[in-house]
Amino acid sequence: MVLITAASAAAARAVAAGRPTDDYIALETRDASPAHFLFKIESCSLLQNCGIDKYETNDFVAGEHNWKLIICPNGEDKEKDSDYISIYLAMGDTSSMPANWEVNAVFSIFLYNQIHDNYLYSLGITRRFLGVKPQWGFSKFISKKFLTDPSNGYLVDDNCVFGAEVSVVKKEAFAIECLSLKNFEIPYKRDWMIPNFSKLGEFWKSEKFTAGGHKWIVQLYPKGNGDASGRHVSVFLWYYGSNNGTPSERVHARRTICIKNQLHDLHHKKTNTAWYVGSSDYWGWSTFMEIATINDPKNGFIVNDSCLLELEISVKAVVQVSPLPIEK
Repeated sequence: MVLITAASAAAARAVAAGRPTDDYIALETRDASPAHFLFKIESCSLLQNCGIDKYETNDFVAGEHNWKLIICPNGEDKEKDSDYISIYLAMGDTSSMPANWEVNAVFSIFLYNQIHDNYLYSLGITRRFLGVKPQWGFSKFISKKFLTDPSNGYLVDDNCVFGAEVSVVKKEAFAIECLSLKNFEIPYKRDWMIPNFSKLGEFWKSEKFTAGGHKWIVQLYPKGNGDASGRHVSVFLWYYGSNNGTPSERVHARRTICIKNQLHDLHHKKTNTAWYVGSSDYWGWSTFMEIATINDPKNGFIVNDSCLLELEISVKAVVQVSPLPIEK
C-alpha cells in the first residue's frame, strides 16, 4: 500500500520545483520493525490535558551518531498543522563532534499498526544535518483523524508506537574531479639548436621547461626508437606534472614539433592533440622523420652538424582530482 498524506497540492508543486518542504510525504507499509528506535505513547489522549505540545525522546545511536525524535501531537505550527501529528528526526548530543560538523543521513519515520502487525513508514529521504539545521522531518506526518480512527489500527487502547531508522551516508574514498578548460590564444613556443648531431648517443633530451603551468621535456632519438629504430628519427614530448605541485590526473595539450630547414623554407613538422595521464606520460611520433632525409646535407636539416628543433604547445584542459578526508 502507498499512502499520500493530505499534503497540499502547493507542497507537491514545491517538491517538483526543487524547493525544500516537509509537507509532502509518501508512506508505505512493511512487516519489519525499524532497525534503530521504537517509542510508545500510552494514554495518548491525555497529551493535550498534560500540556505536552512537544516531546523529545532520549537519544538513540545509529551510524555512530546520537539521534532523537521530536513529536508535536498538535502540530508544530498550531495554525497550519493543528490537524496533524508533526514528527522530526534530530541530532542528539553533539558535544563530542568537531566544529562545523555535518552529517548526511537517509531516514524513515514509522508508525506501528497494532491490528495488522506491520508498520506504516515514510520512504527514506536524504538530508544534511548541520549545527544550524539539526533536525528534519514532517510537519504533517499523519492526520489526527486517520490516527484516531480505531479501524485503521494505529491507536489501540489509547496507545500508539512510533519508530525511526537512520542510515548515515559516509564519505569514504570520496573525491572531487574538476575539468578546467583553458583558452590560450598565444601558444608557448621555443626552439633548441642541437649540436654534434652525428655524435649523439641513443637520445637527446631537453632541459625541463614550463608551458601552460606544467612541466615538460622533449626527447629526440636520432637513430629511432622501438620499431622505428634504424629507419626514422623519433621525437616525444614528456609530461612531468603541474608547476605548482597540484596533482593533475590528466592534461589535454596540442603540440607541434618541427625540425627546421636551415637552408630553405621547407620545414618538417607534425601536429596533434593528446591527453597526458599522470606524471611521466608521453606522446609523440616514433616515425617522425626518415633518417636518410634528415641526414642528407642537400635537404638543409643538418647544417654544421647541428639540428634546429622547434616546439609549440598549448594546454587546452586540465583534470584535477582532489581527495577529501574520510568522515567518521
